Amino acid sequence: MITVHKTSFRLDTENTTYWFRKTTYGHLEHIYYGNLLSKDDVADSLAQKRTAPIGTSVLYDRNNYLYSLDSTCLEWSDNGRGDYRQSPTEFVMPDGSFVTDFTYYSHEIIESSVGMDTLPGAYGADQTLKITLKDKAFPVFIDLYYSVFEKADVITRRAVVRNEADGPVIMRRIMSMLLDMPDENFYMYTLDGGWIKEAHLHKRQVTYGTISNSSITGASSNRHNPAFMLAEADAGEDYGNVYGFNIIYSGNHYSIVQKNERDYVRISMGINPHCFEWKLKKGEKFETPECVLTFSSHGFNGMSHHMHDFVNDHIVRGNYKRKERPVLLNNWEAHFFDFNEDKLLKLAKEAKKLGVELFVLDDGWFGERNNDKAGLGDYNVNTKKLPNGIKGFADKIRKLGMDFGLWFEPEMVNEDSELYRKHPEYAVKLPGRDPALGRNQLVLDLCKKEVRDYIVEQVSAILDEADIKYVKWDMNRHIAENFSSALQNQGEFYHRYIMGLYEVLNRIFGPRPHILLESCSSGGNRFDLGILCYSPQIWSSDDTDPIERLKIQTGLSYFYPLSVMGAHVSQAPHQQTLRVTPISTRFNAACFGCLGYELDLKYLTPEEKKDVAEQIEFYKKYRKVFQYGKFYRVKSYKANKVIWEVVSTDGKTALTGFFQTLANAAEGSDRLRVIGLKDGIYTVRTRPQRLYIKRFGGLVKHIMPVELNPDGFVLRMANRHYSMKDCVEEYKCSSEALKAGIPLNDQFIGTGYNEKVRMLGDFGSNIYITETYNGSDNITETDNKTTGA
Repeated sequence: MITVHKTSFRLDTENTTYWFRKTTYGHLEHIYYGNLLSKDDVADSLAQKRTAPIGTSVLYDRNNYLYSLDSTCLEWSDNGRGDYRQSPTEFVMPDGSFVTDFTYYSHEIIESSVGMDTLPGAYGADQTLKITLKDKAFPVFIDLYYSVFEKADVITRRAVVRNEADGPVIMRRIMSMLLDMPDENFYMYTLDGGWIKEAHLHKRQVTYGTISNSSITGASSNRHNPAFMLAEADAGEDYGNVYGFNIIYSGNHYSIVQKNERDYVRISMGINPHCFEWKLKKGEKFETPECVLTFSSHGFNGMSHHMHDFVNDHIVRGNYKRKERPVLLNNWEAHFFDFNEDKLLKLAKEAKKLGVELFVLDDGWFGERNNDKAGLGDYNVNTKKLPNGIKGFADKIRKLGMDFGLWFEPEMVNEDSELYRKHPEYAVKLPGRDPALGRNQLVLDLCKKEVRDYIVEQVSAILDEADIKYVKWDMNRHIAENFSSALQNQGEFYHRYIMGLYEVLNRIFGPRPHILLESCSSGGNRFDLGILCYSPQIWSSDDTDPIERLKIQTGLSYFYPLSVMGAHVSQAPHQQTLRVTPISTRFNAACFGCLGYELDLKYLTPEEKKDVAEQIEFYKKYRKVFQYGKFYRVKSYKANKVIWEVVSTDGKTALTGFFQTLANAAEGSDRLRVIGLKDGIYTVRTRPQRLYIKRFGGLVKHIMPVELNPDGFVLRMANRHYSMKDCVEEYKCSSEALKAGIPLNDQFIGTGYNEKVRMLGDFGSNIYITETYNGSDNITETDNKTTGA
C-alpha cells in the first residue's frame, strides 16, 4: 500500500516498510527501509537528524548551514551540488555542463504495474508511485517509478529520462535506482565465477570506499551475476537483517555499494556506463531497467523466499507460470556432433522406457555443423544426419510418446557458413580489422533490423514446421567489438543489442506460448531476471558434476527459485572435472531444480537403468514440491556437508538433500534438521537408493568364500545385474524435534558394514522424505528403525 502524507511517501508490503520524503528544497530524502512499521510512526522520528554543520561541507543553500546533500540519505542525487558520492547520472546538459539539480515536480499513484516500451519488467504490482523530478535549469525530467508487490515483500524501482529542452542531453551514466542507508556493519554478498564455476557466493565487508559488481561482456555474465545482498555482520540463513537487490536486465550491468565518512551506505544499480553514451534529443525518452529490492529480518532464507515468490509470480509469465517442468533427456554429452537418426532414436527409445517426457536434440543438426567451426547462422537441416528432416525426426519422437525439443544458437555465426558468405555485414566486427573470435564464432548484429528479421523468420519456420514444444536457446561467447554500422553513436551499441534480443524473443515466442524456452549461454552466462521474462527456465551451468553443482545451485538459490534452474544427471567421470560421483548423488542434486538427463543410456548397466527409472518416478511424484516448494539452505555444523530442503506450500511435506563432499576418517555422528513445517507429528524416511558392489572395492574379496578380483569379470557382471539397498532410516517425531535435529545412523567408519550403516563416503548423499504422520505407519516409540539389504 502506498500512503502519501504531506511531503512523505510510505510504501508498505505485508512485512516491510519503505519510506522517504521531500525536503524543503525538493530533494528526496530516504527515511527507512525494514520491517513493517506501525501506522502511528511519523517520518520526523525516523529521519536522520541534522543539528550540527559537517566540516568541509558544500552547502546547498548559503543561508542554511545544516543542509548539505553530501550528508543526507537520498533517493536520487546529482553532480555539482555538493554530493561527492557517486551520482546515478552523468549528463552533459544543453549548456555543455555536467551540473544537474533534479528536484520534486509532481507525483501520482497508479493502481497497477506500469509497462515499458523498450524493456521487459515485472507485472502484477498492487500499486505504483510515479514521482517526477525536474532539473532546475532545463526542462529535463526524470520519472522515478516505485512499484509495490505486497505479498512478495518486494519494491521495484526504475527511472525514465525525458528531454523537453531544445538542445540534446548526452547521457554517459543513468542508473535505475539509488538508495542511501545508515550502515549496519554490512557485508556484501555477490555471485561470482566463470564458465563451469558460475554463481559461487563471495562475502566482502563494506568498508570506506566503493565496491562494484558489474559486467562488461555484453551479457549479465557468468563472472558477476547482477544480484547481490547486503547483510548485517552476524546474519545467518534464518536470522538477521538482509537486503536483496537484482535487476531485470540481460546486458552489461553495474552496481555499487559505497560507504562514506558519515557511515552512510549508498546503493546504486543500473546499466553499466562502460562504453555507454546516449544522445537524448528533444521529445525523446530513455527507459532504464527495473531494479528489485527486498528486505527480511529472517536472514538469507527469508530474503530468498521473497525473491523466489517474486520470480514465480511476477517475472515468469505465460503458459509456464507455476507449471511443472517436464523431465527431459538432452543428447549433447552423449554424442556432441557425432550422431545420426539411428543413434538418436535408440537413445530416445531407452529414455522413454525410463520415464523421460521430453527428448531434446542439441547442437549439430544443421548445415555443415560437424564441429564448432562451421554452420552457425544456417538453418538447413543436415540430411546426412537426419534424412527425414527435423519434422520427420520429431514425428518419430512423438510416436514414442515424448515431446520434442531443439537447440538453437541464433545470435551467432561462423565464418564458415552460408549466411556469413552471403552477408558478412551481419556480423559484429570493425571494418578493415581482423575480427576477434570466441569459440570459433562471431556475434550477429542485433542492432540491425535485417538481422533480427532473419533470425525471427528462420527460427519461426522450424518451430512451426516441426511442432516443437521446447527450445534451448544458446549464446556461447562474449561480445568484444562493440560496433554496428547501423548506429551513428557506438555508445548505444550494448543496450541496443539487448533491446534487439528482447524484440526477437518477443516476436518468436509471443505467438507461440506453448513452447517452453530454456535459455543457455555456455551455461549460466546469462542467468538473470530479464531473460526469465521470456525463458521460464535457464541452464544453470555446463558443469554437470553434482559436487560443483552444490556450489552453483546454492549460489543461484539466494535469488532464483528451483523452478527456473535446469539441472541434469550426466555420466561419471564428469566431462568437466573427471570426478567420479555416485549416480544417486547426481540425481539428488539435479532433482532440486528442473530435472534432466544428459548421458548415453546404452552405457548404463541394467541396475543403473532401474535406478534411473526409480529416480524419475520419485521426482514426478514430488515434482511440484521440488519446483515450487519453499526452499531452505539448512545450516550444517560440518564443513563437508551441504543440506538443502524444500517444503510444500501447505507445510506438510519436506524433502531434504543431505550431501557429503569429502568423507572424514571416523566421521562423527550427523543430525537431520527439518525446518519450515507446520506444527504436528511427522514420519521421516530415507528415499531408497542402490548400493553398488563396486563401491566396496577391494573389501569385497575379504567377505567372499573364494577370492575374486574386484575388477574381474565375475564382480563386474555382478555389479551390472545386482545391487543392494543402501541404509534406509525411518522415524516418527514432532516438528519441534525435527527443528532441533534428530541423530542419524553412523556412517561407514572402516570397522565393518551392516544394513544400518550409512554408506556415504566421498560425494555420497541421501534424500529424506518428511510427511505428516497419518496414524497408519507402523512406527512407534520403540520402532524407529533402519532397514537395509
